[in-house]
Amino acid sequence: MDWDTLFSMQKELDDYIEDKHQLQETDTFEERFLALLVELGELANETRCFKYWSTKEKSGKTTILEEYVDNIHFLLSIGLHKGYKFSQIDFSITYLNETMGFNHVFEKCLDFYKHQTEENYLNMFREYLHLAKLLGFAEKDIMEAYHKKNEVNYERQEKGY
Repeated sequence: MDWDTLFSMQKELDDYIEDKHQLQETDTFEERFLALLVELGELANETRCFKYWSTKEKSGKTTILEEYVDNIHFLLSIGLHKGYKFSQIDFSITYLNETMGFNHVFEKCLDFYKHQTEENYLNMFREYLHLAKLLGFAEKDIMEAYHKKNEVNYERQEKGY
């Protein structure tokens, strides 16, 4: 995965949003972090993996991938905000089920929130990437979806989203 490109693209988007909304002097960590948790919940909702009481099918792979990539945006944005970047990160397979995977990601998010270290940031991001494997997404899927969603995010800014 070309993380340098993704961090660069995210920085451009973040700078654009900060300029457009005059946020240069505003600390938006709390908002970024809450957005990450909300989007993570939306992703879990689309997979329906935790809905043991329901027989309704999960959303389609395209919808789930779009939700997945929303969180990549916020993870990158949080890293940039804190000054944490990486060029490589372990993207290995994990053998948890989806529900356990989501619970582990939430746990790592809370660890990072409590102790905003680079190590905890990497652990949070790594656990999120493990979730990609559980959901059946390859690096190529994520890169392509990120590029598409990045364009959508610019369009939304232009339209006052």
